[in-house]
Amino acid sequence: MKKNFDLIIFDWDGTLVDSIGWIVQCIQYAAESCACSIPQTQAAKDIIGLSLNEALQHLFPAADAAMQEALTKAYRGLFFSKTIGRDDLFAGVYEMLCHLQHAGYSLAVATGKTRSGLNWALQGTGTTELFNITRCADETASKPDPAMIREILEHLKIAKHRALMVGDSIHDLEMAENAEIQSVAVSCGAHAPDLLQEYRPLHCLQQTKELLEIL
Repeated sequence: MKKNFDLIIFDWDGTLVDSIGWIVQCIQYAAESCACSIPQTQAAKDIIGLSLNEALQHLFPAADAAMQEALTKAYRGLFFSKTIGRDDLFAGVYEMLCHLQHAGYSLAVATGKTRSGLNWALQGTGTTELFNITRCADETASKPDPAMIREILEHLKIAKHRALMVGDSIHDLEMAENAEIQSVAVSCGAHAPDLLQEYRPLHCLQQTKELLEIL
């Protein structure tokens, strides 16, 4: 069967890994520990996908540089206190990634995580070797800027029309739109289907593993 795409670019948190609840908890903990107003759950979800700096600036616009640093330290201190393993991947995701790799797709990650954070997560989940390239927010522009996607395409020498972005947030889909590539939304993470549909993805799936059924 002829493939419609050569490259599949995945977001990480909320798309491949079931980590949205933990990220929200860490954001709320950081706010409480720094005596800031604690964001509501959906407000915290809404910034997932952005770089941590941009996320905290959005949630705490009145915080000065010293407070932003304190919030970052508190967030990271709790976030990295929890180990991550393959069981943290959504059900069926590891098998899906292996199947796609064996089928000849190039696989990539474009994430708002830092390089050190993504490397820690890749190692913990045993998925490092499944991806041809990964790009992080501290290496380039944060979502929804299309820089991450453009750098991935350039590195792999793949045309825009042969690439697909898969993500759970509006930031993922807007980045794909800005990069002029197609997208597939998954509603297992940060944002609900009705919001994701506003960015005109090819499909909106309940679970990421369902991607195999539409490729």
